[in-house]
Amino acid sequence: MKRILLISAAFLLLSFPLSAQGEKKNAQDAAVAAAQALANTPEEQKAPPKPKYWKKDLTTRVNFNQTSLTNWAAGGANNVTLASFVVANANYAKGKTSWANNLQLDYGFIYQDGRPFIQKNTDRIYFVSTFGRKASDKLNYTAQFTLRTQFTNSYAYATPSSFEGDEPSRRDWMNARKLQSGLFSPAYVQLPIGIQWIPNPNRWLVVNFAPLTGGFTVVADESLRRQYGMKLRKAYRDASVYPYTETKADGTTVDHGEYYRYARFEFGTRLQADLAFKVNNNFTWNSQLVLFSDYLNEPTHVRVNFDNRINWQLAKYLSFSLSSFMIYDHNVLIKNEKDLEKYPNGTQRLQFRELVGFGFSYTFTGK
Repeated sequence: MKRILLISAAFLLLSFPLSAQGEKKNAQDAAVAAAQALANTPEEQKAPPKPKYWKKDLTTRVNFNQTSLTNWAAGGANNVTLASFVVANANYAKGKTSWANNLQLDYGFIYQDGRPFIQKNTDRIYFVSTFGRKASDKLNYTAQFTLRTQFTNSYAYATPSSFEGDEPSRRDWMNARKLQSGLFSPAYVQLPIGIQWIPNPNRWLVVNFAPLTGGFTVVADESLRRQYGMKLRKAYRDASVYPYTETKADGTTVDHGEYYRYARFEFGTRLQADLAFKVNNNFTWNSQLVLFSDYLNEPTHVRVNFDNRINWQLAKYLSFSLSSFMIYDHNVLIKNEKDLEKYPNGTQRLQFRELVGFGFSYTFTGK
């Protein structure tokens, strides 16, 4: 019996190392299998970023100028001016298709000593939308929509000829002023179809030639239709029966602007050239020249719009700007006090406007 017990104890002692060695081997085999499984697992690939087809930005500028004179021998007038400018761009590009949108807004006021009212000194709405389809590396087929007009009425303020007291009142000034333009008076709407040439990838020069350009010149205010070259309605073409200016029994005169149409259809060719020079991140110059010839109405008389903007970013939020706008339109009659006897209804003249400003500037860029 004692012998049997000794043999059993010896067997148990020998079995413990063998069991430990078996478990160790099993653990090593499991680790090797897990490592092989991890090595064979495909790496997780990051999803590519979504393509961005739109680029958007918005630039705002507010310029303020003030002049104050006290005992100034050279003369002058105290004045305060405030001018604002907004330009927004939304451009889409995917494959051979592009769509560019540009909106420019200008508005400003001036208050001058001796005139008891605030006078507008700049007002402009200009929108261009261009849809393009690539024809080659430098040429695109294009269709455009353009709109030019303004926000509110503009007046010519003549010094009142008669007034009570030492100086004219605000009512005297308001009665003496003369309307010159207004919202959709005029408005120029065009739909050019043509081809666009971009000689450089940086797009410092873009030329758009549209031999098929339809559009309208709209004058909503009846009193301005004759001034902006609207045609007489068919029923009122006999000036002997329907004179434009009618003198009433009390001696007052009335101008019949309702004799003229509110819109003039145009169909012709349009050439637009855009220049964009960027000297550095702080100094830019943008220029645009637009020429339009109407096949239906004296095609040799070309309408000209020439716009220029120079922007100089002096600091993060401070900028200097110089803007100029030149217009020549054979259909627009402009009166000049010096030539009223020779041209009582006005005549064609070159129009020019210049704005110089220093003020706040900020640009919002889309993600």
